Amino acid sequence: MRKTKAPQVTTLSKRETDRIGAPVEVRHHPAARRLTLRVSRTRRAVIVTLPVQCGIEEAGSFLTRNLDWVRERLDSLPEPIPFRHGMLVPLRGAAHRVVMPGELPRRRVVRRLDAHPFPELYAPGERAAAVKRLQQWFTHEAKSDLEGRVAWHADRLGVQPGRLTIRDQTSRWGSCSTTGGLSFSWRLVLAPPAVLDYVAAHEVAHLREMNHGPRFWALVRKSCPEMDEAKRWLRIYGMDLHRYGVENGD
Repeated sequence: MRKTKAPQVTTLSKRETDRIGAPVEVRHHPAARRLTLRVSRTRRAVIVTLPVQCGIEEAGSFLTRNLDWVRERLDSLPEPIPFRHGMLVPLRGAAHRVVMPGELPRRRVVRRLDAHPFPELYAPGERAAAVKRLQQWFTHEAKSDLEGRVAWHADRLGVQPGRLTIRDQTSRWGSCSTTGGLSFSWRLVLAPPAVLDYVAAHEVAHLREMNHGPRFWALVRKSCPEMDEAKRWLRIYGMDLHRYGVENGD
């Protein structure tokens, strides 16, 4: 299969982004035949795609003509939920309260299950440091959970996965490379365990079938019989997971 060249991405000036109220990316794509416009719900960014022969000034004109549409879409996006003292965040589907005392009696995040009315995630240090520790802690927890489930599904399907990496992916929950490497979004640890399990099963099945044909879905169902419920959960609630840990204006 012939590969299409990757688009060239340009970020518009601060003046333009201030006018729009969100980051704006202009992408020159070899396969594009016309100007297109979309608003990314996960990244809260405006993306303009142009044919390669179009100049950057055409992106600005295109945005101006569609400014009302863009602002309407941006206004409809759910508000981000930055990590803050006292906020509630899901962990494996259960609400936890974040505690940021600002002091440093210890340098790691501690999960307190005996706290009421919600279990607590105690993140020490000044706010910026506490936020960073919390993000790293979620990533570590996601990797631990996914390593366990990937190993289980790989054994069931008789495959050998490559390196497992955790990222803050916005376009997909997981991916499988042609070399067998698996990549997942850390935000899966916010979802109920059955959802994380389904995504792990999905990517492991790609080690046998690098497509989404009937044989692939049969493998996923063999490894994860309750896949339909997990897919439904992601379709309804998955986008909300991208709100957590995002600062206003990011």
